[in-house]
Amino acid sequence: MCTLEKRGNIFILTLAGEGEHRLNPTLLDSIQSSLRRVRQEATGSSALITIAHGKFFSNGFDLAWAQSSQERMILMDSLLRSVVNDLLTLPMPTIAAVTGHASAAGFTFALAHDYLLMRSDRGFLYMSELDINLVLPVWFHVLLEAKVATPAARRHIVLTAAKLKAEDALRLGVIDSAHSSAGETVEAALDLAARLIKRGWDGHVYAQNRTVFLRRVIEAVEDTSQTSTSRL
Repeated sequence: MCTLEKRGNIFILTLAGEGEHRLNPTLLDSIQSSLRRVRQEATGSSALITIAHGKFFSNGFDLAWAQSSQERMILMDSLLRSVVNDLLTLPMPTIAAVTGHASAAGFTFALAHDYLLMRSDRGFLYMSELDINLVLPVWFHVLLEAKVATPAARRHIVLTAAKLKAEDALRLGVIDSAHSSAGETVEAALDLAARLIKRGWDGHVYAQNRTVFLRRVIEAVEDTSQTSTSRL
């Protein structure tokens, strides 16, 4: 489950508890419900920060639940697409403060934010599909292309299944900044959110510009013809 807190015009979405924050229907529905509240309660210039308790930001899909049937695999993909689409159209800047491991779909969830901050003393970003004999969904690739600048960096992430610590992720342009502890990562996210809010941007104009900027990503997320149970 997750919680939602509002500090002034900063919304803080927290994946709560000490578990792996596996993305299953319960957690994804909770995230989406919180994002709907953010959209409804936003007034003026705002920002969203997503954080997580414990060792994991998110360890990806709950495959133990999803792989028991084709219908569950399709549902899992559909729910994550919906959450990512909500993030990509939210009328405010979004920041992921990654203070633990973010793997596979959890990595993709973090990448769906406008900014990605990471702690440097522990945790990694890991597109694990190659190591567990799965094929990345097409829309994962399209999002990765939009967020990671160079083919060499994307090859390293996808075709070597690299476990990127903050130093490497910063060097490859995957994250925006690295910080020495979980607390400092969250504080940096709060500082960034405050600075963005001070710009006084109209949230709906911000969202429209993001929609243009990430048009190919949004189209890929919405293209359910690419759904395949072998690609989850």
